Formats: sequence, structure tokens, C-alpha cells
Amino acid sequence: MQWVHQPNQSNVDNLNNVRCEDSSHLRNKKKEYLKAKIEELETNSTIKNIRDLYRGITDFKKGYQLRTNIVKDEKGDLVTDSYIFWLGGGTISLSY
Repeated sequence: MQWVHQPNQSNVDNLNNVRCEDSSHLRNKKKEYLKAKIEELETNSTIKNIRDLYRGITDFKKGYQLRTNIVKDEKGDLVTDSYIFWLGGGTISLSY
């Protein structure tokens, strides 16, 4: 914000330093995440947990995919996330 209000050289240098620190922090977090994911896959491989191993591999290949919960009401109709339905006298709202 200092750079926006006063675009002098010292504020530009401060902004560049903060950006560099943030980039390196995010890069390190990504490395930690990938290392943990690989260790998890390796553990699933060694204990012969094939289902979780392949699920982890496909999740890793596809990247993040939002999963929606689909529920059926008492009539058998599909209920999506934003729909409110009655169950046992109370209401349940499915939302994220």
C-alpha cells in the first residue's frame, strides 16, 4: 500500500522484497505438500492399499477437483447443495 501512495524507489524495493519472500514461502509450502503426498502414496504402496494408492495417483494427475455431495430426499429426487429439505421434522441445508 505504501508503494501505491508513494511510488518511490525504497517502496518499490520493499514491495519486490515482500513479493520475493512470498514466492519463496509458497514454493516451499508446495514442496512440503508434494513430499507429504509422495510419502502417503509410498505408504499406501508398501501396505498394499491399492485403492487409496490409485485414488491418490489420479487425484495427483487431475489436480484439485471440487466434489459435490448429491443426496436423495424421501421422494427419491436428487437434492443438490443449495436446496433445503425436510428430514425428520428438522431442516438441513447443504451448502459449502
